[in-house]
Amino acid sequence: MKIAFTTKGVSWDAMMDDRFGRTEILFLFDEELNQISYFDNEQVLISAHGAGPKTAQKLQDFNPDILITGTGPGGNASIVLGKTKIKVYIGANGMTVKEAYDAFRKGELKRFE
Repeated sequence: MKIAFTTKGVSWDAMMDDRFGRTEILFLFDEELNQISYFDNEQVLISAHGAGPKTAQKLQDFNPDILITGTGPGGNASIVLGKTKIKVYIGANGMTVKEAYDAFRKGELKRFE
């Protein structure tokens, strides 16, 4: 399973980014390969409009099964994500990536519908 996280850094100790659309980093973990990769999403920070849909479209390029984030995607990003098979989980505010991953595994995060 491939899991994407919205983060402020590129390690397991990095803090989660509560935002989806304007997240600094899309941190990706492939459980089958035990492999980490990431995408620097900072280019979207200079966008005046449409950051959420742009991030959602970029996320699709990585084809994750799961997205873990803080407060969840906004309306327009939700529309884009709703057309994918990506399952979104929220509630990782104030956690590190590792803590968010563990919380997901324990069923402590909320499914975003």
